[in-house]
Amino acid sequence: MLWNIDAGWFIMAFGTVAGVSYMMALMMESSIGKEGYGPFLHATFITGGFFLAILGANYQGINLADLKWALVYGGAGAFATMLAMLLLRAVVVRLS
Repeated sequence: MLWNIDAGWFIMAFGTVAGVSYMMALMMESSIGKEGYGPFLHATFITGGFFLAILGANYQGINLADLKWALVYGGAGAFATMLAMLLLRAVVVRLS
Protein backbone atom coordinates (compact mmCIF):
# COMPACT_ATOMS: atom_id res chain seq x y z
CA MET A 1 0.00 0.00 0.00
CA LEU A 2 2.69 2.50 0.92
CA TRP A 3 4.77 1.66 -2.13
CA ASN A 4 1.88 2.31 -4.51
CA ILE A 5 1.09 5.90 -3.48
CA ASP A 6 2.62 9.10 -4.79
CA ALA A 7 5.07 11.16 -2.75
CA GLY A 8 2.50 13.91 -2.24
CA TRP A 9 -0.08 11.52 -0.80
CA PHE A 10 2.56 9.93 1.42
CA ILE A 11 3.58 13.33 2.77
CA MET A 12 -0.05 14.19 3.49
CA ALA A 13 -0.61 10.82 5.17
CA PHE A 14 2.54 11.20 7.25
CA GLY A 15 1.59 14.74 8.27
CA THR A 16 -1.92 13.69 9.25
CA VAL A 17 -0.73 10.72 11.30
CA ALA A 18 2.02 12.81 12.92
CA GLY A 19 -0.42 15.60 13.80
CA VAL A 20 -2.97 13.24 15.33
CA SER A 21 -0.19 11.39 17.16
CA TYR A 22 1.14 14.62 18.62
CA MET A 23 -2.33 15.56 19.90
CA MET A 24 -2.66 12.08 21.43
CA ALA A 25 0.82 12.39 22.92
CA LEU A 26 -0.08 15.69 24.56
CA MET A 27 -3.14 14.07 26.12
CA MET A 28 -1.06 11.11 27.28
CA GLU A 29 1.55 13.43 28.75
CA SER A 30 -1.02 14.94 31.08
CA SER A 31 -1.88 11.53 32.50
CA ILE A 32 1.51 9.78 32.38
CA GLY A 33 3.62 12.72 33.52
CA LYS A 34 7.31 12.20 34.20
CA GLU A 35 7.06 8.42 33.78
CA GLY A 36 6.83 8.91 30.01
CA TYR A 37 9.25 10.07 27.34
CA GLY A 38 7.68 13.45 26.63
CA PRO A 39 5.14 14.39 23.97
CA PHE A 40 7.55 14.57 21.05
CA LEU A 41 9.00 11.09 21.56
CA HIS A 42 5.55 9.66 22.28
CA ALA A 43 4.33 11.09 18.97
CA THR A 44 7.40 9.67 17.24
CA PHE A 45 6.75 6.19 18.65
CA ILE A 46 3.07 6.33 17.69
CA THR A 47 3.80 7.53 14.16
CA GLY A 48 6.59 5.00 13.67
CA GLY A 49 4.49 2.15 15.01
CA PHE A 50 1.62 3.10 12.73
CA PHE A 51 3.67 3.01 9.55
CA LEU A 52 5.78 0.02 10.59
CA ALA A 53 2.63 -2.02 11.21
CA ILE A 54 1.32 -1.16 7.75
CA LEU A 55 4.68 -2.04 6.19
CA GLY A 56 4.75 -5.30 8.15
CA ALA A 57 1.26 -6.20 6.96
CA ASN A 58 2.26 -5.45 3.38
CA TYR A 59 5.38 -7.57 3.80
CA GLN A 60 3.22 -10.48 4.99
CA GLY A 61 1.07 -10.13 1.88
CA ILE A 62 -1.98 -8.59 3.56
CA ASN A 63 -3.75 -6.25 1.17
CA LEU A 64 -4.66 -3.00 2.90
CA ALA A 65 -6.32 -1.29 -0.05
CA ASP A 66 -9.35 -0.52 2.13
CA LEU A 67 -8.60 2.48 4.34
CA LYS A 68 -10.58 1.01 7.25
CA TRP A 69 -8.26 -2.00 7.55
CA ALA A 70 -5.16 0.13 7.11
CA LEU A 71 -6.29 2.27 10.05
CA VAL A 72 -7.00 -0.83 12.16
CA TYR A 73 -3.58 -2.33 11.47
CA GLY A 74 -1.82 1.01 11.89
CA GLY A 75 -3.63 1.81 15.14
CA ALA A 76 -2.84 -1.62 16.55
CA GLY A 77 0.82 -1.18 15.61
CA ALA A 78 0.94 2.27 17.18
CA PHE A 79 -0.66 0.98 20.39
CA ALA A 80 1.69 -2.01 20.54
CA THR A 81 4.77 0.14 19.97
CA MET A 82 3.72 2.66 22.60
CA LEU A 83 2.91 -0.10 25.10
CA ALA A 84 6.25 -1.81 24.50
CA MET A 85 8.19 1.43 24.92
CA LEU A 86 6.37 2.34 28.14
CA LEU A 87 6.90 -1.15 29.55
CA LEU A 88 10.58 -0.96 28.61
CA ARG A 89 10.90 2.38 30.40
CA ALA A 90 9.08 1.01 33.46
CA VAL A 91 11.45 -1.96 33.63
CA VAL A 92 14.54 0.22 33.25
CA VAL A 93 13.35 2.69 35.90
CA ARG A 94 12.42 -0.16 38.25
CA LEU A 95 15.81 -1.88 37.87
CA SER A 96 17.89 1.26 38.28
